[in-house]
Amino acid sequence: MAVRAVVIEADGGSRGNPGPAGYGAVVRDPETGEVLAERSESIGTATNNVAEYRGLIAGLEAAAELGAAEVEARMDSKLVVEQMCGRWQIKHPGLRPLAAQAAGLVSRFAAVRFTWVPRERNRHADALANAAMDAAASGAAPAAAAAEAREATVVRATGTDPATTPASWEPRPTEEATRLILVRHGETERTVQKRYSGRGDVPLTGRGRAQAGATAARVAALAPSVAAVVSSPLSRCTATAEAVAAQVGNPPVRTDDDLIECDFGVWEGHTFAEVREGWAAELDAWLASTRVAPPRGESFVTVAERTGRAVDRLRSAYPGETVVVVSHVSPIKLVLRDALAAGDAFLHRLYLDTAGISVLDLYPDGGVAVRSVNDTSHLADV
Repeated sequence: MAVRAVVIEADGGSRGNPGPAGYGAVVRDPETGEVLAERSESIGTATNNVAEYRGLIAGLEAAAELGAAEVEARMDSKLVVEQMCGRWQIKHPGLRPLAAQAAGLVSRFAAVRFTWVPRERNRHADALANAAMDAAASGAAPAAAAAEAREATVVRATGTDPATTPASWEPRPTEEATRLILVRHGETERTVQKRYSGRGDVPLTGRGRAQAGATAARVAALAPSVAAVVSSPLSRCTATAEAVAAQVGNPPVRTDDDLIECDFGVWEGHTFAEVREGWAAELDAWLASTRVAPPRGESFVTVAERTGRAVDRLRSAYPGETVVVVSHVSPIKLVLRDALAAGDAFLHRLYLDTAGISVLDLYPDGGVAVRSVNDTSHLADV
């Protein structure tokens, strides 16, 4: 029986990159989540990216067999998603035939949308792929992979099997990561007074300038080579960014509007207590959902969309290099939330100090490694 729309969850990998490889793909009903089809296969020796493309192709073939007209393909491979969307070039010659095969399958549907998801939201396909990899490594029959994967999905979700190595503990690929050094701007009068400070262009205090200098020295120690310093256009960030640039070889400070702070609307300049007194219902709704914006302001969903665009541009523009990103508390929290595949409650539980430093690595295959969060060791004497 034909279905109108389906969701494909696909993944692939190898033990060694290249090494024993396999893929997994799941086709679901988008309304109920019911599994309509599963595909998994051991494919011998291959790279992670080859296996990921094979998983996508298998999912698309299964969706076509079901007669689907519309498809959303969800993968935790940033590389495959960006290449299939046409935003990243396909430089590796071994991937081009696979991308062409996938594109041919895409043309058979009325609509196809590609979505990147964190690995934690791709557990079923990840488990199928891991079972296929295990089968490839051990020489077990590939037909057993799906049954093993169903058990592995439960184990990974509950963490009850100490012998299972979590996917995030596996060695990263050999390709060099793009390293982002995330810096919150130095102190301002509004941060001292704990007032909402969004689009208002509030300058650094004297202590904020001292924090910027200490942060610059810390960044220089962390990163002997910096390809770029990118900043929110607001002066509290550009002043911090210029101090950093002066310590790391004076690359020009480039501004990016997508790194600007959340627009807090009518709450701008108010304390939390003042907002609670004047906009209690609106504040409760805002705290309960990232889709809710302050009155005449901007929701965190919107901020996340633009910070995601900024991060994607940096990953694409500076492969394998280090970039310093100077921004505000909300954009940095959202970048870290997504990097850690955390829930929205993370945003209200993470504290980021002025001039604090966080470091994350972004790998070509879409993998992410968070190295540090809110390092303030350099501010002890400021």
